[in-house]
Amino acid sequence: MASKRRPIHPYIILTLAIVLPGAGHVAMGLPERGFGFAFFSLLLTLATWHTTTPDHSFIGRTAGGLFVWALSIPDAYRIARIRYEAWRSQNTTDQPST
Repeated sequence: MASKRRPIHPYIILTLAIVLPGAGHVAMGLPERGFGFAFFSLLLTLATWHTTTPDHSFIGRTAGGLFVWALSIPDAYRIARIRYEAWRSQNTTDQPST
């Protein structure tokens, strides 16, 4: 039984995840997970911003949020790749060989 809808290609999900934290998850239909990553990225960005001094670089002042964002990228890609390969294997094995 092949699934009807083709999932979004993993590279598109990867691009969305790189552009905005949680966007790849939302595009895949996992809004709770995506908004969770976005929320904690923002929360940890604000926490590290307020606990560091202006002497630190921008990267240093936003390190907490960037860390969560960095974790969300491979997570979104992994889920997208698994879904895509599962869909692809279902649809290629159902085809009669000629």
